[in-house]
Amino acid sequence: MKTSLFSYPTPFTPPTTEEDELSFLRLARSRRVGATTFHRLLKDHGSAAAALDALPGIARAAGSSDYSPCPPGVAEAERAAGRRAGARLLLPGGPGYPADLLDFPDAPPLLWARGRVDLLARPRVAVIGARNASSLGQRMARKLAEEMGRAGFAVVSGLARGIDAAAHDAALPTGTIAVMAGGIEVIYPPENRDLAGRIAAEGLLLSELPPGTEPQARHFPQRNRIIAALSRATLVVEAAARSGSLLTARMALDYGREVMAVPGHPMDARAAGCNMLIRDGAVLIRGAEDVIEAMGLAAAPRPDPRPPSQPDTPPQPAAEKTVAKTVAKAAGTGLRARLLALLGPAPTPEDTVIRDLGIDAATLSREVIGLEIEGEITRHPGGLLSRG
Repeated sequence: MKTSLFSYPTPFTPPTTEEDELSFLRLARSRRVGATTFHRLLKDHGSAAAALDALPGIARAAGSSDYSPCPPGVAEAERAAGRRAGARLLLPGGPGYPADLLDFPDAPPLLWARGRVDLLARPRVAVIGARNASSLGQRMARKLAEEMGRAGFAVVSGLARGIDAAAHDAALPTGTIAVMAGGIEVIYPPENRDLAGRIAAEGLLLSELPPGTEPQARHFPQRNRIIAALSRATLVVEAAARSGSLLTARMALDYGREVMAVPGHPMDARAAGCNMLIRDGAVLIRGAEDVIEAMGLAAAPRPDPRPPSQPDTPPQPAAEKTVAKTVAKAAGTGLRARLLALLGPAPTPEDTVIRDLGIDAATLSREVIGLEIEGEITRHPGGLLSRG
């Protein structure tokens, strides 16, 4: 089971004041403090302010006698630039920051956000693919994004041309999240400026880089890891054999996320990457029904006896086309009732739930996803579950 920031042995102090916010910014922007080092420092010292105080001594022990953390004025300037851009700063442990990102050691130390931060509270899937996408590929991206949006998912992508742009545009009515490879107000590619404006108004733009940062080649893998980590599943529509989409898919696998791909003609180079993913074990998808089924949401629950005081459960019909229908049809099953009865407002470890119910982890995961989407169950960092 993954360990999150909030299970660290040193008591962690979440950011609550503007001074805390400034300390987080300074720590994140200090020289040689990457994402993994940032979280390690928080783990060891309990707060960003304490980690900043410790940094010069750590640097001296490593042989650097002239090290100093990011100056307060630099962090203040970034904060002011973010506010001028209409962005909000999301910090680990603070309001709006997705708690599930903290399952990963390289979670973004901070995120600049423009738009509907509430979309981060939804279940999320990524729809990604080729920049030089075919018309069929773009139609498929739109279809998947629309269907997954109607099923209750926020659609995540990278604001690139081609598949990304088609997915964002199709998911705007239901909720889309664009992760950017530059500053929060630096739109790349320029032809997506209008789309980015609509996403800022109706969806959500995210960036971990300082406002004003121009995208560089090294920023795109950083952006891709956020897409992979944010999303329960990464859906690849078109991708060449060597592409950033395949890098994102590999990252998703490393994070323990689902990877799914749309098959294509063997003679189309834009389908080579997807076909390779399927050959190597990715789930073949034709539409949202396949995605939902692969995530364990559309399959009928295993038969499970009810307590004697409860009526028998009627047979469940075949898989429905949306998460809402699936959850509704699954309501009242024995496993669901036992799981809800087992949980209370205090978070309970998943391992304990698995042991008490006498089921395996995959079965629990399938049931929890549906109940979480319905709002019956809440996931907490560190593999904990609670009611509501």
